[in-house]
Amino acid sequence: MTPAGTLEVRGLAFAYPDGRQALFGVDLSVAPGERVAILGPNGAGKTTFVLHLNGTLGGGAGSVTVDGLPVGKATLKEVRRRVGIVFQDPDDQLFMPTVRDDVAFGPVNLGLRGAELDDRVHRALALTGMSDAADRAPHHLSFGQRRRVAASTVLSMDPTILVLDEPSSNLDPVARREFADIVLSLGLTTLMVTHDLLYALQLCPRSVIMNAGRIVADGPTAEILRDADLLAANRLELPFGFVMP
Repeated sequence: MTPAGTLEVRGLAFAYPDGRQALFGVDLSVAPGERVAILGPNGAGKTTFVLHLNGTLGGGAGSVTVDGLPVGKATLKEVRRRVGIVFQDPDDQLFMPTVRDDVAFGPVNLGLRGAELDDRVHRALALTGMSDAADRAPHHLSFGQRRRVAASTVLSMDPTILVLDEPSSNLDPVARREFADIVLSLGLTTLMVTHDLLYALQLCPRSVIMNAGRIVADGPTAEILRDADLLAANRLELPFGFVMP
């Protein structure tokens, strides 16, 4: 039996309807509990790649397997429960009158009701420190709070793999640290798409660099960030004045 949180991608290739080839034979294996940053310049194929992990995109060549379950039309409902994507803009995921309603939306669609539903919502909000906001309207919250609620909407589905799209963007330093603390506390297999190299260093022991639809580097984050030539070749830069130890 394949352990929960296992991801296997083999030979993944994909072209958009206009003919633009976005992925060229991507291979990636992620073990349960690993946190992996996906780095690369704009247009590298990062978002296209992660949208294949829960079947939002498909139809190309290659395969994606989540917890031993091949991603395909017959498995979409279960795959989308297991692979939770927290998008860069939390307002893409928050549309109900209250935080509680937003967090309950997915479990309700799974058929949960009553005490079981209440418990699932409570646990998901507790994980992100947003329990006190359950009865508030999402649009009354700060951006950082909305991002945490968006994470709760995913966590309420009990995923085994968490995908974060630019999780540090538009966050002030305190909110940035708070969200990092949440990610570290979860213990879930996590893939983090980010341009924030220091956030990758803080959260992800392993990083891959994507460029032009391919994975061009895969290794310990610290080693990758010490390779100035590799970073320059892939249009990545550490913050001005920061020197890797």
